[in-house]
Parts: sequence; C-alpha cells; structure tokens
Amino acid sequence: MTGGLRKLEELDPRESMTLLGSVPLGRIVFTARALPAVRPARHIVDDEHLIVCADGEPAITSAKPGTGTVVAYQTDAIDPADNLGWSVTVVGVAHRVTDPAAADVFRRALHHWADDGNDQIISISPGVVTGFRLLAGFAARE
Repeated sequence: MTGGLRKLEELDPRESMTLLGSVPLGRIVFTARALPAVRPARHIVDDEHLIVCADGEPAITSAKPGTGTVVAYQTDAIDPADNLGWSVTVVGVAHRVTDPAAADVFRRALHHWADDGNDQIISISPGVVTGFRLLAGFAARE
C-alpha cells in the first residue's frame, strides 16, 4: 500500500467524461419492476453523449418513441492492491438508438460480449456528471 495520507479529490465534469471515455466497461443503473437494477455494459463517448450497449433484458429505456428514461452510469479504474484510482458517475436521460444505421455503427464500435443479438444501444444525455480521484502520498499537516 502507498504510504502517507490519502486525499479524495473531486473531478470537474470535463475531466470526468475524459476518464469515462478511457475505459470500455461500466455499469448502467435503471429501474426494473419498480426496483433499482444494475447491469454491466460497454460504452463509448460520442460528442456530448454516452453511448451504451447493454443486455436487452430487461428493457432499460421506454419502447415509446420520444420518451426518455432517467438512468445512471458508473465506471471506474481503482487498483485493488492500493485502492487508489478514480470513479465517475453520469446521471441523465437515456433513449434507445432507433436509427438502424446509427445503431449498427455503435454496435460494431462497442463489441457487445454476447452474440445472441439481444442488446440495446442506448444514448444517454448527461445531466449530472460527478467524479472523484483517490490519491495517496500526502504529508500530515502539523
């Protein structure tokens, strides 16, 4: 474990989105049967949107066109040996990508891990972006 004191540093939204874009996997949090649910998912950052490829069951977004669903998406890179790293959470409105050509482009870029074709391509418009980094090696204040 790294010596010295640890410090939790809040990240600004821009740096948080950059870090989110640096890893391919995260977790999407949504409501299923009136209860919180979490699924692993692959993602990319496309302009100002987070594009997610998630398991198709259960439905994460509404099947009704134009209706968004509030979701959260979380990812991190935390070293299990020293417990240092970062975590980012995005809360926003999710819409299923309904344009078949766009969905195919995102599907190829995201490389969903299951080959059953039962996936959802989701675009999340970030509303709230939060992140933190846990750092070590700071001297104690006298």
